[in-house]
Amino acid sequence: MRVLVIGGGAREHALCWAVSRSPLLTALYCAPGNGGTAQLATNVPLNPMEFAACAEWAAGHAIDLTIIGPDDPLGGGIVDIFAAHGLKVFGPTAAAARIESSKAWAKQLLLDNGIPTAQATRFTDYAAAEAALRERETKGAFPVVIKADGLAAGKGVVIAHDAETARQALEDIMVRQTLGAAGNSVLLEEYLEGPELSLFALTDGATVYPLAPACDYKRALDGDEGPNTGGMGAYSPPGFATRDLLAEIESRILRPTMRALATAGAPFRGLLYAGLMLTSAGPQVIEFNARFGDPETQVVLPRLDGDEGDLLALLLATAEGRLAAMPAPTWSSSVTCGVVAASAGYPGPFEKGKPITGLDTLDADVLVFHAGTQRTGDGQLVTAGGRVLTVVARGNDMASARAHAYANIARIHFDGMRWRNDIAAREVVGHSD
Repeated sequence: MRVLVIGGGAREHALCWAVSRSPLLTALYCAPGNGGTAQLATNVPLNPMEFAACAEWAAGHAIDLTIIGPDDPLGGGIVDIFAAHGLKVFGPTAAAARIESSKAWAKQLLLDNGIPTAQATRFTDYAAAEAALRERETKGAFPVVIKADGLAAGKGVVIAHDAETARQALEDIMVRQTLGAAGNSVLLEEYLEGPELSLFALTDGATVYPLAPACDYKRALDGDEGPNTGGMGAYSPPGFATRDLLAEIESRILRPTMRALATAGAPFRGLLYAGLMLTSAGPQVIEFNARFGDPETQVVLPRLDGDEGDLLALLLATAEGRLAAMPAPTWSSSVTCGVVAASAGYPGPFEKGKPITGLDTLDADVLVFHAGTQRTGDGQLVTAGGRVLTVVARGNDMASARAHAYANIARIHFDGMRWRNDIAAREVVGHSD
């Protein structure tokens, strides 16, 4: 099979790595790719947001399956364009991708169908939203969660513990439009408490195969301090994700959501990512994404096991609507811990072009997935983004996996490089986040 992966982050590098292990693969391309994908695939200088150009390239190069990584192309309708060209593609249509591209639409879908989630109110007018905050202030109804309706690269959610923080967030999103059109409407949402869980599920609209659970770390700094980011690290599996809990999530959340999407005229075919809060009342949906998550993908895919671990075969079956004919994926008993190396200043402004050294000193069993990297004309690997690398280590237990990850990330260097020190610490006796 000739395969094209659309995107250029660590998620896409991990997808390329997993797909490259399939006996079905004959040629692999990544558009636009990065300095890491170039070691596994042929990087193609295509803009993922130029849908027709991507589809025409795929048709001209006899691509058998295209795998869409990022959210923006999915929300914009890249799958619809590929389908119109008669091309096979893994990912949901624009209509189904609204489960991620419009938080307000997704929230209404969940509430209308009795799927467990926080109560929320949508506002398109700043004055009305600000008035609702004043009412909350008189009742002491904080914390409150403020969410930009549209796609915001993982940075569109603010947990406000007081009225002043909430008001500032509203002003930034709706008045200053720091997130652009994503903030034209916002949700004021009930604050949920409990541990968070990320759960991916492959689905062709009928069959649902949950993948291994994971936990990610969204805040920039240790102790969940600092601003939200696209994700600073992850691990799999969390100890609290019991078989009974995962079965409950599948029956109460994943399958009902699939049915609700189909009833809404937007059947979902691709990867559904449930971001969940495990509250005292049971698991509730924080949000859905319509694609593989980053950095969770980097710690989930290395745990695929055996003949049922052929990711390409699973994605192809999903795209062709025959997932039920495939055995459910199985998982290694080993655990994974992934730590993101980020540029100084991220998620704010940061500099690019910093030489990266030390990758040749890492242990052979450690995986490094590139995100913001590129090669210069003379072959030097340099930084090209806010999140630069994800260092992933495997182990028989989380203590050994995280120790291995941190021992290896410390051997890498670029000017301004930083990382969180508490990824998966909660899983290790004697540590806490």
